[in-house]
Amino acid sequence: MTGAAAPPPASAEVPVRASVVRYVGLAGAVLLAVAGYVGGALPGTTTVRVWHSDDGLLTVVLWLVGTGLLTGGWWVLRRGAPSTRWAYRTAGLWALPLLAAPPMGSRDVYSYACQGWSYGQGVDPYATGVAAAGCPWVDAVAPVWRDTPAPYGPVFVLLAALAVALGGGLVGTVVVLRLMAAAGVLLVALCLLGLARAAGVPTRRAVWLALAGPLVGVHLVGGAHNDAVMLGLLLLGLLVVVRFPGRPRPLLVAGTLLGLAVGVKVTAVVVLPFAVLAAVLGRFTVRSVLRDGGWLGVGAVVALGGVSVLSGLGLGWVGGVRHSGDSEQWTSPPTAVGMVLDYGGELVGWRPAAVPVVRGLALVLLVVALAALWWRAWSELRGLNDVRRRVVRLNAARPRVALFGAGAALAVTVVLAPVFYPWYATWPLVLLAVAATRTTWWFVLPCAVAAFLTLPDGTNVARLVKAPGAVVTTGLVVAVVVWGVPRLRRLWVGRDQPEAS
Repeated sequence: MTGAAAPPPASAEVPVRASVVRYVGLAGAVLLAVAGYVGGALPGTTTVRVWHSDDGLLTVVLWLVGTGLLTGGWWVLRRGAPSTRWAYRTAGLWALPLLAAPPMGSRDVYSYACQGWSYGQGVDPYATGVAAAGCPWVDAVAPVWRDTPAPYGPVFVLLAALAVALGGGLVGTVVVLRLMAAAGVLLVALCLLGLARAAGVPTRRAVWLALAGPLVGVHLVGGAHNDAVMLGLLLLGLLVVVRFPGRPRPLLVAGTLLGLAVGVKVTAVVVLPFAVLAAVLGRFTVRSVLRDGGWLGVGAVVALGGVSVLSGLGLGWVGGVRHSGDSEQWTSPPTAVGMVLDYGGELVGWRPAAVPVVRGLALVLLVVALAALWWRAWSELRGLNDVRRRVVRLNAARPRVALFGAGAALAVTVVLAPVFYPWYATWPLVLLAVAATRTTWWFVLPCAVAAFLTLPDGTNVARLVKAPGAVVTTGLVVAVVVWGVPRLRRLWVGRDQPEAS
């Protein structure tokens, strides 16, 4: 086990380098905040792309340099900050300028505001787009989402309506929504220590990877994305599970928290089967899994069903989820493969409309992959039933295996989903940060690359290079299939080995 973090080298180079990293990253965060004020996702600018504005060049330069500094500082210390306290303080310092900046990297916060307004006016946001509902702030919403029903769960619709009630106007509503997102990130921060210690991961590395990354600061804090609320509820629920396995009342509470997370974004549902594994105390048998996991399931169903009924929204949110894939972007591997097939068909005068087909196949593959991940985790824990001192070994391995499985499940979900946005990468990031005990580059590198995929006004860079991006992504898919798939078992089996210090 690798429960204790290795002490930093005695050389003076470490604190000096860490100090440089801290202020380089802070400079990057400040530049990003300035870029947000100069050309961010401000109301009334949706029809003018950032580079066409008077300060377009300055905005793009500030954004790219700021993103480079923030991402570079995070990457340099990816093996671990000098201490856990230092990691917390630095991540908080980097978040402050972004907390005070206008919305950036996306216009989704305006969609949230209008969906909350619609619900407050008695309009079903799962049946009517915000434009048709008559939202007074619809001009601030990205055009592609003005006629689209809400793709979020009933819990977040209620939170958005609360933000509208508390905020009054658009600015006040955006401020409340950002405070909700910041509260979600703070909840993640509070849960990291307990989860990392339970999994035997150095806390100084887990905190740094989960909180200091550019996606967290720019999109969860600066963009006020509801993913922050989902992750906060998710990690708190998992922390209760790993702290109180086998105890009905805490597991009911944990299930409630996990159900509320699903009620924010349905993606959280893939974590529930792995939370069931973490809930078992003692030997792993079908009976023990059904017994302890049943309490989690009851809590989740009651919470999600209760909110659906009491809100008056019913199950309309289930149908609304499918609209999240209305946009076609090559940053989603299945979509990229479908786009390349369509491009190839056009060369011979035939358009096969392959995108929806490949997306459908990817969803089938996703179900198979999630089942395989759960079965592998289950088999590993069952295998410890027969070793000596099995109770000690099981209690130590249970949270690590379950949390890693949950993080891997979210990673597979992000890769195989019909659509991808940079902030989606934070889902697996925070869980793998507390569960991956050997290698981290395979989930840290994609997050670093994703940080450069948007501009401050919400422009998605992927749309500017659709054909080349689709071809490159398809090539990566082929490379992963040919080279990576045979090595997945080796990665899984070796993940619990200590990382060299």
